Amino acid sequence: MAIAAPDPTPAPPPRKLPRDERRTQLIEATIATMARQGYARTTMSEVARVAGLSHGLVNFHFTSKENLLTETLMYLAEEYRLNWTAALAAAGPSAAEQIHAMLIADFDPAVCAPDRLSAWCSFWGEAQSRPIYQERCGSNDEYYNATLDGLCARMIRECGYDGNATRISRVLRVTVEGVWLDMMTMQKPYDLAEARATVMTTVAAFFPRHFDEAGLIVDRQTTPRPHAAT
Repeated sequence: MAIAAPDPTPAPPPRKLPRDERRTQLIEATIATMARQGYARTTMSEVARVAGLSHGLVNFHFTSKENLLTETLMYLAEEYRLNWTAALAAAGPSAAEQIHAMLIADFDPAVCAPDRLSAWCSFWGEAQSRPIYQERCGSNDEYYNATLDGLCARMIRECGYDGNATRISRVLRVTVEGVWLDMMTMQKPYDLAEARATVMTTVAAFFPRHFDEAGLIVDRQTTPRPHAAT
């Protein structure tokens, strides 16, 4: 892995925490453990050590490694969903502003941190996690894809661009995923600024009057124009 999380030093936790907070503490310890050791080598004992808790407490909350990893996957997926939907809600109303918000949200340090990226990579590399992900998170993926498809369709319809909205959306999505993989696997990965510029360059290839490698071209946005009559 190009991005190596430091070996976390367990800190003495509070003696008592509400159940949900304790579960979150253990899931965060699982993410840190996966970032260093990968999916297969993550154990409940190591998660307990990183969390500064007993193995028995980990077992009490999750009963098995499989349950712990499944809950960790669901936690990451929900964190990702909340991040991009919040960014979209805060964006301006135009299709360009909303596309920009969705794509830039993927490089928010809240979800694009070394430990998160490494944990995602570990899950992606494990075949047994894929059916669980599709069963539990497939609807989130469908919602994301449909939202981005719809925004690309609006750009084409309202701003006079050509192209297939579904394919453009797919290219944007796989570009983001590819950049994430670069950041996880390259010997010398580029930084977040270069990651964003790479994605924006792709968007600009489809919507050049609204984007360049620096992002959204607010001062050069044009009024919508219809397609020329044929």
